[in-house]
Amino acid sequence: MADIPDKQIKRLKALIAESETSLAAAKELLLSLVGEDDAAANLAKTEENLGKVIEGVFDGQNMVGSDGKTYPVPANYASKSKLVQGDILKLTIADDGAFMYKQIGPIPRKQIVGVLTQENGHYFVEVGDKQYRVLLASVTYFKAKPGDQVSVNVPEDDSHAEWAALEAAL
Repeated sequence: MADIPDKQIKRLKALIAESETSLAAAKELLLSLVGEDDAAANLAKTEENLGKVIEGVFDGQNMVGSDGKTYPVPANYASKSKLVQGDILKLTIADDGAFMYKQIGPIPRKQIVGVLTQENGHYFVEVGDKQYRVLLASVTYFKAKPGDQVSVNVPEDDSHAEWAALEAAL
């Protein structure tokens, strides 16, 4: 966890503060609408139905939760949402075990152009002397082939980035 940039930690702290403020405002609004007794009962029912909520950081393939565990992010969701390594996600695990992800904190990103390559069944985008992994789901969605020029999104500070989000096949 020592490799997490200060920017991401500051962003996480800001997101938590915003969430706490929003929750307090929601509780206050509920209280003003239905009264104190009904508000407590409604809030308890809502929290029961939500299941467990975990926030974490997208590592390019999975979400590393604030609890230190790794949670699989469906490749189709990551691809469709163009998630970038370092984005902040919220995972809600419903009472029936269903996983629902939501991107809550996109990090600053930049768009670059490179060439799609394939090694040992994995896809990469070469940009200069750097290689970024890309999800197979993105490659198949864009019908890209090795040798194609592609546009990808990477973190603005990509010094530690290993993954890129495929934006388009050019």
